[in-house]
Amino acid sequence: MAKYNGSITTTGRSEAIRLDKDLFKQHPEFQQKAKVQAHVIGPGQMLISLIGEVQSVDVDEDPVVTAFLSFMEQDMLKHPEHIIPLSDELLQNVSVLTQGVEVSDDEVLPDEIGL
Repeated sequence: MAKYNGSITTTGRSEAIRLDKDLFKQHPEFQQKAKVQAHVIGPGQMLISLIGEVQSVDVDEDPVVTAFLSFMEQDMLKHPEHIIPLSDELLQNVSVLTQGVEVSDDEVLPDEIGL
C-alpha cells in the first residue's frame, strides 16, 4: 500500500491537509474540488473517502471494513504466493466445531448479533 506524506496547515478560516503531489498523480480520482469525507477510525488514524459520482456511498457501508477489504485485495494482487489452501487439519477442526449446527441462507440474524 502506497504511503504519502503531508502536513496540516491553515487555508483562510479552515484547517487543511496538504499531501504529496504524487498521490494525486497516481490517483486522479482525488482531483481538485472532488468531494470527500473523513472518518476517524482510531486515535491518530483517519480514512478519507470520495463521495459523489466516483464512489457511491452506502449508509450501511463500514469504512473500516471497506479499507480492510481493499488492503486485502491489493495484498493478494501483489503477493499471490501468500494465498494458500486451507489444510485438511483445519477443515476437520471446523467440521468438529460446527457439528450439529443448522444454517439457512434465508435466516435473518437478530439485531444483538454483530459480525
